[in-house]
Amino acid sequence: SRNYCVTSQFAFQENEIKLLTAEIEHLKNFGCLGVSPGLEGLRDENAKLKYRLNFLKKSLQEERSKSVKSMININSCLQEIFGAAIQAAYPDLENPPLVVTPSQQPKFGDYQCNSAMGISQILLKTREQKVIPREIAEKIVKNIPANECIDKVEIAGPGFINVHLRKDFVSKQLSSLLINGVQPPAIGKRKKVVVDFSSPNIAKEMHVGHLRSTIIGESMCRLFEFAGYDVLRLNHLGDWGTQFGMLIAHLQDKFPDYLIVSPPIGDLQAFYKESKRRFDTEEEFKKRAYQCVVLLQSKNPDIIKAWNLICDVSRREFQKIYNCLDITIIERGESFYHEMMKDIVKEFEDKGFVQVDDGRKVVFVPGFPVPLTIVKSDGGYTYDTSDLAALKHRLCEEKGDILIYVVDSGQSVHLQTVFAAGQMIGWYDPKVTRVAHAAFGVVLGEDKKKFKTRSGDTVRLIDLLEEGLKRAMDKLKDKERDKVVLTPEELKAAQTSVAFGCIKYADLSHNRLNDYVFSFDKMLDDRGNTAAYLLYAFTRIRAIARLANINEQMLRKAAREEVLVLDHEKEWKLGKCILRFPEILQKILEDLLLHTLCDYLYELATTFTEFYDSCYCVEKDRQTGQIVKVNMWRLLLCEATATIMAKGFDILGIKPVQRM
Repeated sequence: SRNYCVTSQFAFQENEIKLLTAEIEHLKNFGCLGVSPGLEGLRDENAKLKYRLNFLKKSLQEERSKSVKSMININSCLQEIFGAAIQAAYPDLENPPLVVTPSQQPKFGDYQCNSAMGISQILLKTREQKVIPREIAEKIVKNIPANECIDKVEIAGPGFINVHLRKDFVSKQLSSLLINGVQPPAIGKRKKVVVDFSSPNIAKEMHVGHLRSTIIGESMCRLFEFAGYDVLRLNHLGDWGTQFGMLIAHLQDKFPDYLIVSPPIGDLQAFYKESKRRFDTEEEFKKRAYQCVVLLQSKNPDIIKAWNLICDVSRREFQKIYNCLDITIIERGESFYHEMMKDIVKEFEDKGFVQVDDGRKVVFVPGFPVPLTIVKSDGGYTYDTSDLAALKHRLCEEKGDILIYVVDSGQSVHLQTVFAAGQMIGWYDPKVTRVAHAAFGVVLGEDKKKFKTRSGDTVRLIDLLEEGLKRAMDKLKDKERDKVVLTPEELKAAQTSVAFGCIKYADLSHNRLNDYVFSFDKMLDDRGNTAAYLLYAFTRIRAIARLANINEQMLRKAAREEVLVLDHEKEWKLGKCILRFPEILQKILEDLLLHTLCDYLYELATTFTEFYDSCYCVEKDRQTGQIVKVNMWRLLLCEATATIMAKGFDILGIKPVQRM
């Protein structure tokens, strides 16, 4: 029988192998294996076919090897099965609706196919055929191909198809997970993803506004990397522009020997404020600042050194934060694209897209009311110019297949205009290349206003992280973890895990499109959907086998030998929940909404608690406390849960600890 869950992805390659083999046999009959003279063309054709055949066989073998280890996306499998059934039932229907979702209640099975209602509407609109959805559902069910995952189907209500999975199929997938570890679902061709995130400004401190872009961007990169994509992580630093003129002029005045002795700029924020005050109040200083901008753009060596000194001070401060949050990112600021901007302007001029408006060179993009200014009236370039240069470089030089800009919602119109300009000039086709703005809302204080200090200043990010560390330690000490439970090293590891994990999770667990309220009290609460709760749950799960004296080697051996029994309803519920992980990741790869993963991890943890409360993993003598029985298949369910949680934490950038 045809296994639609595993082998349908290989059907095309298998068919091509058959055709190529037949063609080679055909060529043999014409004596083109090097035996007959004067048949060089046929020999070449035969060699090409053989090469293609060997390549396909090797490729198929590699894909099969990957598929054995990859976690199966059960939802995708069922979509393939029902897609084939609908195609067989209604072969003339173009693009019929295919709706397969997990069931919300056990009485409705494990999954539901709800396509019959949509097909009924299409038949009525396009063919004026009135067919009740239940009849359509019956026809679909009759055409379900043989497969290894469906136990039975039932038609309910007006035409819902309730799907019950086979227990041996679920058990087999859980065993595969335990043996092979958490493997990403197959993605096909390896694509390149460019993610633009964090992007602070030189000479300004990172503040709470940079927190969301940094955390969301890092997590997106981790997800795409896990899924097998080639990911380029870019930090589009604000490291170029007119503000550097005043900073360099102020540096020259304050540290005249900066070329020989490295200036001790401790507080760059104060340095920036001083230079800005002088720029606004001293006319002579303002003139020198503009001269410094001209010298910077013409790459004067002394001015470039001053610029580098200022950038280096900022880089060191940024890196402290990136180290705390475990962020990996490549710096590629606005200065990187400076030399490309002249060519960008010329390209838009040559294609007739540039208009002159009051001395400025602007580009109007259809559908957008505000034009892009690519050259100012004084001849300088703008953010629009540098963003266009960055877009082209990422598309045409980096060959990005997917571009993701993790930038706040306030930049939405600007970025959509830049993307549309890139399409207009022919840099990319949105049907082939995905260019997305992963927008996010602002961080609010508990008063529901923009998160500020008591004095009204923007909250410095480094202060926020230090406060998180202090609060996490207070929480651990409140629970007396420092007295008997943890060693000093374990306490420090738990503090870091809880502090930074909670800050990240509080952000990622909210829909990024919405604003969210920042509250240390809520994020450190070990009840509800918080990192604190999940981290505690994870350490408890990991401790179950340890307390039963079952080590990792014993668990690995059991995974190969034990059959995971899923007879108890809570075992069955947990097993299915564990196997939904690939479909959760697939959804996020499509919509870039990471809160779905947080919701899933919380659901997994609460489902595990239900299982653990109802099913004894380790049975003890009530009087002596001695272990009398270890139910190994249940310990394996514990291990599978912890394995999925660990990978989920890794994607979210959260570091769990073994003891807390």
